[in-house]
Amino acid sequence: MEVLLGDRPVGDGLPCFVLAEIGINHNGDTQIAKKLIDVASFAGCEGVKFQKRTIDVVYTPEELAKPRESPFGETNGDLKRGLEFGHTEYQQIDEYCRHKPISWTASCWDEASVDFIDQFNPPFYKIASASLTDDALLRHTRAKGKPIVLSTGMSTLDQIDHAVDVLGKDNLVLLHCCSTYPAQYPELNLRAIPALRQRYDVPIGYSGHETGIASSVAAATLGACVVERHVTLDRSLWGSDHAASLEPNGIMRVIRDIRLVELALGDGVKSVVPSEIPIMKKLRRVGI
Repeated sequence: MEVLLGDRPVGDGLPCFVLAEIGINHNGDTQIAKKLIDVASFAGCEGVKFQKRTIDVVYTPEELAKPRESPFGETNGDLKRGLEFGHTEYQQIDEYCRHKPISWTASCWDEASVDFIDQFNPPFYKIASASLTDDALLRHTRAKGKPIVLSTGMSTLDQIDHAVDVLGKDNLVLLHCCSTYPAQYPELNLRAIPALRQRYDVPIGYSGHETGIASSVAAATLGACVVERHVTLDRSLWGSDHAASLEPNGIMRVIRDIRLVELALGDGVKSVVPSEIPIMKKLRRVGI
């Protein structure tokens, strides 16, 4: 089964679609966002992803009032509002990505955010692991008629079964994920990738929050047709997601190694390749 993400089909046997998760790593600054788009484009990512929330819907007044120091103020609400891009910022992002060109989308955490992002005609929608059990949001997103990429972190098989029933399997990609930031290698369970593919018969990808690159390459080797990784300009920057992100050299190495592995996997048919023949003639004493 194949799913078209923009102009790129994804599925078994096709090149892995690498999605750079910018998320909130722009720290509320469109110039940083543009630099991260540059990084993703230069590295060879097919798309970038942001996050969109209606703050007063997603968070309770009590949560927003909690003390939390940031460059935007003294409360959690100050931080959340400071990190949230509006129409002007996303218009700039849309124009910048079209100029590159690179596709962009967003994880929308509430129905109003889906409606907001829909005005920019994204090629697909990403639904975060935290929203997997939000049936209303799943249905609202599906009603937009776009392909959906759904992360499955912190979710049981029963919960994933239900989400798949709500969304249907058409134009659906599931991402295996461990939702710890940063995730630890013993918790990644990459063998779940082929297990999910067998269970749901839809394209399966991987969303990684660990600090290294080996796991993303291994995920692609195990059949992940989409690999999503957080990107940052500097892992030491303030903000909750930077420590679980890859710096520019990291995302470039991920894509380099995934492409090399794709070449190396071959077709699975054992044969003598042409470059081996002169070596065979030189070294084999019997049976040439």
